[in-house]
Amino acid sequence: MINPVWRLIIYYHNKIKGDNKDMTTTKDNLKEAFAGESQANQKYLAFAKEAENAGFGNVAKLFRTTAQAERIHAEGHFAALGGIGSTAENLEAAISGETFEHTEMYPPMLEQAEADEHPAKRMFTYALKAERVHAELYKKALESVRNGKDITATEVWLCPICGHIELSNPPEICPICGAKASVFVQV
Repeated sequence: MINPVWRLIIYYHNKIKGDNKDMTTTKDNLKEAFAGESQANQKYLAFAKEAENAGFGNVAKLFRTTAQAERIHAEGHFAALGGIGSTAENLEAAISGETFEHTEMYPPMLEQAEADEHPAKRMFTYALKAERVHAELYKKALESVRNGKDITATEVWLCPICGHIELSNPPEICPICGAKASVFVQV
């Protein structure tokens, strides 16, 4: 029996590789290809972690390398879409995306997960709260860029549990998930 997640992945793969009747323009094809390659990148990175944990280091290496290949493809498709602008334009797009996620996308997802008592409610909660922080950080960065300056923080810290970001120093306790500062990673 095929895992439902794999069934979805196979369906999506076949949609991209097979019947392209729904994709009527090159722009539509680029959007679809960008989404597919971006998802493949993240999927293969997750698969690499599992392979590494299971003791298959070389399989993990293959997954990580393929993930980077998919990233190369995704970046090429995104560039061909004209998705990369000036730093200020990119920050504006990032603010828009992060704001959409925490105001429109995640609230109904979280509500549904809570109604279903699904474990996804934990990560939806983390993501919703983290996206709000990301948008605020991007707004501050945009203000700096518009003034012709870089942000002053030279260190950027990431909570690997919930995705919360702090500039300069990690907090003693993550305000989103409660993780200790010692787990934060400097990016």
